[in-house]
Amino acid sequence: MASMLEFRTPGWNSYAVKYSPYYDSRIAVASAANYGIVGNGRVFCLGLGPQGVRVEKTFDTNDAQYDLAWSEINENQLLVACGDGSIKLYDLNVNDFPVMNFHEHKRETFSVAWSPVTKDTFASSSWDGTIKIWSPARRDSLKTLPVGNCTYSTSYCPSNPHIISAVSTDSHLRIFDLRTPVSAQYHLTAKIPVHVAPPGGPPTPPAEVLTHDWNKYSQTVIATGGVDKAIRTFDVRSPAAGPASLMAGHEYAVRRLAWSPHARDVLVSASYDMTVRLWTDGSTMPQQQHQQQLPAACRPGIQLGVMNRHTEFATGVDWCLFGAGGWVASVGWDERVLLWDANRLLQGA
Repeated sequence: MASMLEFRTPGWNSYAVKYSPYYDSRIAVASAANYGIVGNGRVFCLGLGPQGVRVEKTFDTNDAQYDLAWSEINENQLLVACGDGSIKLYDLNVNDFPVMNFHEHKRETFSVAWSPVTKDTFASSSWDGTIKIWSPARRDSLKTLPVGNCTYSTSYCPSNPHIISAVSTDSHLRIFDLRTPVSAQYHLTAKIPVHVAPPGGPPTPPAEVLTHDWNKYSQTVIATGGVDKAIRTFDVRSPAAGPASLMAGHEYAVRRLAWSPHARDVLVSASYDMTVRLWTDGSTMPQQQHQQQLPAACRPGIQLGVMNRHTEFATGVDWCLFGAGGWVASVGWDERVLLWDANRLLQGA
């Protein structure tokens, strides 16, 4: 693969990467010293230019950084999720210190997500078994949603600001609707077992679910990935239907995945097997005759390509929103940020 840029973060093992929603030339990377086991964290704000990748700004934290999210209301601000349970809001125009600090979680904050619709709130999830909804203008959270076990990932529905999702250690995908009464199971409207056996298939044991993402086009479809190495998609309108598609190929746990903003059936995944893989969930492919006769059958997804340049756990991946549609950023514990064109994977370059 010829089309690849690289940036190194010596002494810092990366956990997450996000392209700016405003600029195709700006990305941010959340990282930790000593693989996040003990020590500080650092967020790198990187600029892409004719001379390659350069550092625009760094911010250090007292504990590891596990996730980040760009603000949807200010192009120069971003959130960082920290191992001490705090969430810090940084501004690229302000040196050294966060402009806001949010600290209610009792354990590691492992995920942050900014509302893409109303843009005035963000959500966080933690190992303390809760999701919290925040306003960037208030230090105290607006709402707490109990999950009850270590919650690795939370996200907003891309078309409805009232719907929030989460995945956790108990092998379930949860859907919360903030329009429902709080007395109704704390806004919980669906609890989908991720590892339910597909119709006619063998039983699958429960396993931790580490990551999930909403499809940007089919806005009731969510993809999940985790310890059992498989990627599954679900339609949240049918919580009892089981997975709509299954993508198998990773050799170790799937740590992060992201649907393409450019194609309804394409997603990318990063895994502890040190690879980043490109997939189609099969939803745009013609069904075989035997599949048409089994409407409840789980579609097999297809691996479109493998990027294997990382030499340690691949922990983060994100798509660029702009351009021809194919540039991906990936990070791992190998202290490297790789920027590459997924279209070249499809061409076998």
